[in-house]
Amino acid sequence: MSRANRAIICIVFSVSAAFLPICGCETNVSQTHRAGEISGGDLEAEAVRIIQQGLTDSNPQVRASAIEIAAATNKSEFMPAIQRLLADEYVPVRFAAAVAIGDVRYTSARNEVAQLLKDNDENVRIAASYAISKLTAKAPAEQLRKAIKSSDQRVRANAAFLLGKTGDKRALPLLYEAINDETSDDRVRLNSVDSIARLGDEKIYQKLWAMLISAYADDRVFGIQAMGALGTVQARDAILTMLKDDLAEVRIVAAEQLGRLGDTAGETVVLEALTQDAAGATEAEGRARIQTLAASAIGQIRTVTLKKFLPELLKNESRIVRLATAKAVLQCSIRENIGR
Repeated sequence: MSRANRAIICIVFSVSAAFLPICGCETNVSQTHRAGEISGGDLEAEAVRIIQQGLTDSNPQVRASAIEIAAATNKSEFMPAIQRLLADEYVPVRFAAAVAIGDVRYTSARNEVAQLLKDNDENVRIAASYAISKLTAKAPAEQLRKAIKSSDQRVRANAAFLLGKTGDKRALPLLYEAINDETSDDRVRLNSVDSIARLGDEKIYQKLWAMLISAYADDRVFGIQAMGALGTVQARDAILTMLKDDLAEVRIVAAEQLGRLGDTAGETVVLEALTQDAAGATEAEGRARIQTLAASAIGQIRTVTLKKFLPELLKNESRIVRLATAKAVLQCSIRENIGR
């Protein structure tokens, strides 16, 4: 896979870009999946089952992705399984679980998270520090602020990612310093840029725009997602221009971010992706990539036209597609319940 395509699914389904090197766009059929087993009116129950299955999958990348998806749905029934994954043998899974515990503020796991402050891996320790700050409503520990200057690039990148999630704008100087530091690698810089956008600093706009016009698709995707995180009118207008990108995957990500901002202008892009681009893909991996991104976009756009595709996507042969669809089903359900 060329650089133009290699990271797109991993960007969508990674707790942090620092863990991209371990990501693979896995599309094998799960042994327990059987096409056609979903009853028409029980999409939400099937979505829950798929995510629960993902949390116990033999593939650590799938487990980490399922953790992030489960936390995003804010459903308490997933949390005991995530709590158990704090003891997983794989660093990215423990990292993802600690971050999820913090994001959901699942206080029942506070003791287990506190134990991770002594984990053998520094990435896990800083994730635990982030989680403790969320569980106690206190400012992040100094450990997290120091980690962005670590000699380990992965630790630095994960620290940049977590600083953006804290909501603490006092981290902005550290993030700008990381961007300008000649010793920072791409993971550190990208996570720093994204976190600055999450913290709402509009001065980052020009850097994001430069990413949107990059020759590399993964750069454009990062830029679009960061623009979505920034969330200004100017950022939204910039994302709108990406609906005409040459690459279907980039157009779909733009549609998703617009949906996140309450704009359904990308509906047609996602519709075309599902009815034309995916069908025209010559390889299963390319088809799964498009379907994964389209499912994620449906969860943000939530129009009636697009939601009609969810039942079939939920039966897809790819675990990654099914996980993305399960998240979309629950996102649509949450929105509908709030609107009642």
